[in-house]
Amino acid sequence: MLRCIAVVCVALLLAACQTDRVNRDFDAKRDFGGYRSWAWKEPGLQYQPNDPRIKSDLTEQRIRQAVSEQLDQRGLRMSAPGTKADVQVQAWLVVETRQQMVTTNYGGGYWGNPWGGYWGGPIGTETRNVDYRVSTLQIDMLDGKDGKLVWRASSEQVMNDTSDNPAARELALRQTVQKILQQYPPR
Repeated sequence: MLRCIAVVCVALLLAACQTDRVNRDFDAKRDFGGYRSWAWKEPGLQYQPNDPRIKSDLTEQRIRQAVSEQLDQRGLRMSAPGTKADVQVQAWLVVETRQQMVTTNYGGGYWGNPWGGYWGGPIGTETRNVDYRVSTLQIDMLDGKDGKLVWRASSEQVMNDTSDNPAARELALRQTVQKILQQYPPR
């Protein structure tokens, strides 16, 4: 029973860690209205770590498609082959293991009466380290003329171990990319 309670507490804590927060930064001196075309800066998707369990052609296709669709909705067009793009785009998929200490208290009920005399049962505490994986998707935009970073945004989420079907993975990536690019161009 104690282990069941601890597992539920850990699950609730990890669920609380999931956030829709997007971290972004940009060069305020740049004229983002002047950017009309874009191209991938190859390699278009970088993985960290370079682990074959994470690196996947299918994941890369999904991310490239989602980024392309979102940039198109924001008025940026893919540059024609052989022409120089106004902006070069590169994405990063970073997976890291994090650790969180979780303490569970159990027992220790106190009883007594209004005329005095309080007593209690034993109090127990268990502290564990819980490992969990976090994935971060980061999208960088570099100026096509000078190659300097002009815009960056990322979003992270706790990875679950359930194996979703391909359609669910694609939907999750599309939603993440949409969230990341939602505030592009900056105002």
